[in-house]
Amino acid sequence: MASAEAATVTNKQIIFPDYVRGFPKESNFKLTTTTIDLQLPEGSTSVLVKNLYLSCDPYMRICMGKPEPLSSSLVPPYETGVPIVGLGVSKVIDSGHPDYKKGDLLWGLVGWEEYSVITLTLYSHFKIHHTDVPLSYYTGLLGMPGMTAYAGFYEVCSPKKGETVFVSAASGAVGQLVGQFAKLMGCYVVGSAGSKEKVDLLKKKFGFNDAFNYKEEKDLSAALKRCFPEGIDIYFENVGGKMLDAVLINMKLHGRVAVCGMISQYNLEDPEGVHNLPTILYKRIQIQGFGVCDFYDKYPKFLDFVLPHIREGRITYVEDIAEGFESGPSCLLGLFEGKNVGNQLFVVARE
Repeated sequence: MASAEAATVTNKQIIFPDYVRGFPKESNFKLTTTTIDLQLPEGSTSVLVKNLYLSCDPYMRICMGKPEPLSSSLVPPYETGVPIVGLGVSKVIDSGHPDYKKGDLLWGLVGWEEYSVITLTLYSHFKIHHTDVPLSYYTGLLGMPGMTAYAGFYEVCSPKKGETVFVSAASGAVGQLVGQFAKLMGCYVVGSAGSKEKVDLLKKKFGFNDAFNYKEEKDLSAALKRCFPEGIDIYFENVGGKMLDAVLINMKLHGRVAVCGMISQYNLEDPEGVHNLPTILYKRIQIQGFGVCDFYDKYPKFLDFVLPHIREGRITYVEDIAEGFESGPSCLLGLFEGKNVGNQLFVVARE
């Protein structure tokens, strides 16, 4: 039922003006202010929400590019002239949908704006039932990145105790969890990251067996050989390019690669080639790309698995939280420069 009480308020928005080539810049975002009624029209089945936390994720760069069939099969391109769409945690202000009422919390796809009207489709949004953990976790650990790590590692990689696991971009929203899941399985885990601070985080906070700063390695293949003298069973791929090339020749026979992302390639007009492809044949390596959207039916199973680990301190999570709606563009751009430490999000409102 729509609320009987109506009000009109201002609604700040971050608009996507036009498609992007190369590295995005601040000028690729436009901050504007409009108004919105805090009451849905009679008969609406939509949900009106106040956005609390908005997430910055690498896949959003794909959406900023000119529409093309290949990438659109995984993530749809942004519409120009309207707010950017991303993942967020929101509070219901008014609802015409039977599954939601005023005051409910949810996470899912919303516009980069203070208030959004959302139309619910299968797995587009999830009601938040567990509030004994930080709400911001639903942009990361308990949201899309967490599900991505869970599905990619357990469903795609089929890990076994004692196997060797390498994670690139290992301090990010997804990578930090893959490493911890692998440790829970009894695997030997190594991660790569782009600074000493991040490398220390991997080893001291997340429990990785080893880690290295890829920017300080002249020979990535030699670095991997040093860390994995017997080879790599599982590679969780987040970056692509030269790292993928180096990993392939260090994989074990029948190794598995879960391709989650390729952040090093998203801003290139001509993506880098991979030269060690014959190794896939010689070593019978299985490489599988995956999208988290194909696994959202397992979200309840994921929560049953991960929540006890969080509550008992066996899984930890690092967030990079910026304050203020206007910080959104710089937060997103910072992902592609490696500025974030952990899951990058920004606060729109605390309640």
